[in-house]
This record gives sequence, C-alpha cells and structure tokens, in this order.
Amino acid sequence: MTDMTRRERIMTATCKTQADRLPFFHYWRHCDFGWAERDCRNRGMGINWERPSYTTRMHGVDITETRSTISGETVIRKTYKTPVGSIYVDEKWEPGTGQWKAMRSWQDIAAWQTDRLIKGPEDYKVLKYIVENTEYSPDYFPIEQAMEWLGDEGVVIDYLPHSPMQMLMIDWVGSEKGRFFFHHADYPDLVEETYLAISKSREPMYDIVAKSPTPIARSGDNIDGFLVNPVLFEKFFMPEYEKQAAVFHRRGKLLSIHMDGRLNILKDLIKKTSIDIIEGFHPPPMGDLPLGEALSLWKDKVVWMGFPGSIYCLGPETTRQYTIDLLNEIGTGQRLAIAMSTENLVSNDNLLAVTSVLENVKLPLGDG
Repeated sequence: MTDMTRRERIMTATCKTQADRLPFFHYWRHCDFGWAERDCRNRGMGINWERPSYTTRMHGVDITETRSTISGETVIRKTYKTPVGSIYVDEKWEPGTGQWKAMRSWQDIAAWQTDRLIKGPEDYKVLKYIVENTEYSPDYFPIEQAMEWLGDEGVVIDYLPHSPMQMLMIDWVGSEKGRFFFHHADYPDLVEETYLAISKSREPMYDIVAKSPTPIARSGDNIDGFLVNPVLFEKFFMPEYEKQAAVFHRRGKLLSIHMDGRLNILKDLIKKTSIDIIEGFHPPPMGDLPLGEALSLWKDKVVWMGFPGSIYCLGPETTRQYTIDLLNEIGTGQRLAIAMSTENLVSNDNLLAVTSVLENVKLPLGDG
C-alpha cells in the first residue's frame, strides 16, 4: 500500500477516519520558506493555505486613508464617511507590514489598532449603516488558483472573518481595559442590535462560501474562556455557528472554528455545537484543557492542534520532548492533526525538532 499524500492524510483525519500517519502541517502565513521548511516538507509536513471566496463592496460609504502622527508615532488613519456620520480607525504598522504575508511585519507582528473604530455610543449607528450596506460577491479565483498551485501538498481553506460578536469584541470595539464589556453593560441594545445586523448581513456570504470548491471553511474567531464566558458563548456564538454549519453542511463543507485559548470552562458547550473542527486548539501550558481530554469529550469533532509557542521559547530539545510526551495523550491518534503554529513564526531548529518526532508516527497508535 502506498503512503497517503499530505492532503489525503489531513483530510482523512479530518473526516474522522484513520490516516496512515499522524498528519502535521504548517500554515502558509506563518511559514519561513527555505532549507528547513523544504526538509520538513520532504519528511511529511504539509502546507495549508487560507483564502477567501468572496469580495466585499460598501455602498454609500466613502473610505479614505491618511498618514497621521499621533503622540509622536505614525499611524494609518482609515475614515469611513456615510450619510449618517463618520468613524475612523488608527493602525500602527511595523516595518514590512503590507510587504510580507497576511499584513504582518518582518518581525511577524500584525498591524494593530491604536484607536478603535467604535469609541462611543454615537458610533454604532454609523457601523450599523456600513454593515447593512455591505454587499458580498463570489470570487472563487483565489481559491482555485491556490488549489492548483498547492496540489497534494496540503489543504486550501475558505477563510471567513471573526463571527459577529467577535467583530465587536476584537476588531471594532476591542476588549482592552474591558472596553467591549463596558459597552455591553452600558449600551446593551446598541451592541446587540449591531450584532444582529452583522449576523443578518453575513447570510449571503455564508451561501457564497458554501458553494466554494474548498472542503473546509474556517471562521476566524479567537475563542478563549476568559474573553468569551459561557453566557456570551451560548447566547451569541453558538447560534451563529449553527447558522453557518446548517448552510455549509448542506453542501458537504466542514466548519472549522479557531479556538486557541482556555477552553475548559466552555468544553461542555462546545460539545453541543455542530462545529466539525476545533482549530488552533492549544493544550497546556498555554491552554487549560488537555488534548486527550478534549479528544475524549468531543467524540464527533476533529482537533487541529496549534503547537504552543511557549514551548518553542524553551528551545528545540524541550520542544522535541514535549512532542514525544504529547503522543501519550492521543489514544489511537484518530481525529487529530497538528499545526506547527497558528499564531507566529517558528524557528528552523524548532521546526526540525517537531518534525523529527512526527515524521515517525504511524497510525493507529496503541489505545493509550
């Protein structure tokens, strides 16, 4: 019997059947291409790409960008002018931003917002206008191109933005210093009306994504039990995941949600969802839910684990030993794939250390 290709290995595990070897891969946006990456790919590491299947157009919205100096720092100010008012966001770009992958700098730092789009209650009506006047159109060329280029080296994934409430929590209001939570407490109607408007506006996008040629669609959330408590998760996140899953599953597409934080407090609610892939799952020491427990609890789900960056900080020998120890938690190894990183670049030495272990993992493992 011939070995599976990297794509076959990832998709076999993701479809909850037994692959020949434990699949492991790197994401394009975090991968340093060169001799070590080539060596690891020759030894079994796959490459996954994420691309969107749609374009957006805002009607009645005039967008301008200017460079401004704020407190001695240069920022990019993007202003959205609408018939009901204007709002703006300030972003700081490190050197290399816009020249490197996924809007990251040479140091792998993403552009960050120094002043959020939503600053007070008066801004919500403008954001709601923008959301309700955003049109989504299909554009499958980026995905078709990536699938042709990548071939059997890995999987191309349809990429969605954060889900509606996390657009507010992470992108537009922000959670630093409790901003989102103060807004939700002080202006609950404004926050929840905007959430519903975002959710409604996304329905055409979900239809477009469902028809794209990729087997998997990933929602770009960052689920963490400290940021998203069980009450918020059950009220605002689970219904949206069910909406997405219903549309995608009718077309045979799998739903992946990026859950890279502390999940122990949410684990029983996650079990109730129709999510197919828990992506970016971080075991301890960065997460608080052991990998073996997650696999045992979520028997109808697949885990795409993100290797903990804090382990990489300890060097290649510790990284290698952690990888060996991790294998004792995963039972037969079914329903699991390991990403070298879901957040940051990985040094050549650490990439080689993980590969030196995972390249030898044939499945099934013992029923440990």
